Amino acid sequence: MATQTAAQRRDEARAAYDAYLACCPARELLDTLSDKWVSLILNALSDGPLRYSDLGRIIAGVSQKMLTQTLRGLERDGLVSRTVTPSVPVRVDYALTELGHDLQPVMLAIKRWAEGNIDQVHSARKAYDTRL
Repeated sequence: MATQTAAQRRDEARAAYDAYLACCPARELLDTLSDKWVSLILNALSDGPLRYSDLGRIIAGVSQKMLTQTLRGLERDGLVSRTVTPSVPVRVDYALTELGHDLQPVMLAIKRWAEGNIDQVHSARKAYDTRL
């Protein structure tokens, strides 16, 4: 069996999309998906298309800049589609793409887990902080 150098092993792992490597494209996507605004937008769109203003109302605390920036990134990644309907005023709707719908069960599960376990997390934080 031939031995490999560390560089060869890294190259081989990179080719297999090893998210533990900083240069892995899958890691870039994990970085994107772990953003709080991304998860909230994807979950908000789970019930169907929404207008920009609806998203801004549903997601408390998101600035217009962050909402616009996040939606553009999601559209670029193929997770969200943007549909412009010419009218006065112009109507812009955002919806999950097929790829976005494929991701939805995972994102919804994370949201539900967070909502169902926040009390335990707060208790753990309090216990940790009192030990310091």
